[in-house]
Amino acid sequence: MYPAAQAYDRGVMFSPDGRLFQVEYAREAVKRGATSIGVTTKDGVVFVAHKNITAPLAVPNSVQKIFRIDSYIGVTYSGIVADGLHLINVMRAKTQTHRMVYNETESVETIAKDISEELLLATQYGGIRPYAISFLIGGIAKEPRLFEIDPGATVAGYKADAIGSGKATADEMLIKEYRDEMSIEDAISLCVRIIKKIGEKPLTEDNLDIATIKKGEGYSMLSSDKVAKYI
Repeated sequence: MYPAAQAYDRGVMFSPDGRLFQVEYAREAVKRGATSIGVTTKDGVVFVAHKNITAPLAVPNSVQKIFRIDSYIGVTYSGIVADGLHLINVMRAKTQTHRMVYNETESVETIAKDISEELLLATQYGGIRPYAISFLIGGIAKEPRLFEIDPGATVAGYKADAIGSGKATADEMLIKEYRDEMSIEDAISLCVRIIKKIGEKPLTEDNLDIATIKKGEGYSMLSSDKVAKYI
């Protein structure tokens, strides 16, 4: 006779019906994170991320949701902040090692698969927990690319995608309004409209991050003044 189902959430092990409860719990933690959206366009990749700043005396620019990984690679996350920041440092180390060895930027797909292996290890050994984090990794190789990685280490490519608490609403709007030939400006406007509709909190330039990765220019984070123009 099988032990009670509760016994299977005390470590990373399969339940009799093939479930990994700790991974499922990690996915629930991601759903509590603020919404982040990534979109590929004809000219590059756009990231728009809502920052869940709850403390009235917090310094807004000390909270960051979008990060530069390399010249033409960026990432945003939803989930437990510490998990995200740790794995972003791992991504940066891997891309810099690749650059030192091969004198080139690592491809977006390769770094997405590399970091998924880090998440996978946390689902295979006792005494550790899965990372409660999902990533959108985007960049430009020959063409703009965007990948999602979830706590179970699944990697999938997307034209446009969202993670976090507003994922269902965001995905619905992206399916309806995304176009293959949309411009960077169109993509930013669409993402901001989506986050406004999700309505986690009123948007200001202090609680919204916007970044672009453009062909021939690379990664760029928009200043607060430029963010304010889209709100």
